[in-house]
Amino acid sequence: MLPTHPVSPGEPAPSFALPAVAAAETVSLDDYRGRTPLFLALMLGLWCPFCRRQLVQLGGYDGKLKALGVESLAVVATAPENARLYFKFRPTRLRLAADPELTTHRAYGVPKPVPTPEILAQMDTILINPTGELPAPLPISQAGKVLHERDSYALTPFDQGDVERQWPQLKGLFLIDRSGIVRWSYIECEDEGLAGIGKFPSEQAILDASRACAG
Repeated sequence: MLPTHPVSPGEPAPSFALPAVAAAETVSLDDYRGRTPLFLALMLGLWCPFCRRQLVQLGGYDGKLKALGVESLAVVATAPENARLYFKFRPTRLRLAADPELTTHRAYGVPKPVPTPEILAQMDTILINPTGELPAPLPISQAGKVLHERDSYALTPFDQGDVERQWPQLKGLFLIDRSGIVRWSYIECEDEGLAGIGKFPSEQAILDASRACAG
């Protein structure tokens, strides 16, 4: 049975087994259980401009987390072959797994809001600038388009299919200890509603939580 709320600190982390992006192998929670804590990032497909930026951030954190004894894994919600092509040209230190159907998001209870008329109206009225790179905050519905243009990113057929399956799925971060228990989590928009779209906890918050998990 799927959880009705995000998996919370103190609860067992759901098991998973996903295709790796870097090689023809499977990545699973059992790879880490009993060996090392895991920082698990559940992202969307590469169509998401905020995810593309957050993957770069996570790559920058990887060495610092390893120094604390914590391994990192980012789950990218696109087909393995699509992810391989993207990261061939944009290499990352992160270990990556592919999950185009969002099975891991479902298992961890990461919300996917229903796009009601109210939510669609908020997408046109709530202003965001989560990375600080926009000249001024823009409506959610426009901010992503502007970032795509900045990136010169053209959606592929893979991306189009991912958007249709995934939007408006949210993202989640989880720190899992060696015994497979979640010790810290962050769910996009949990505190701020849609104003939190594209936001990430600070590097210090992630490192502090990782230090506590590894201790």
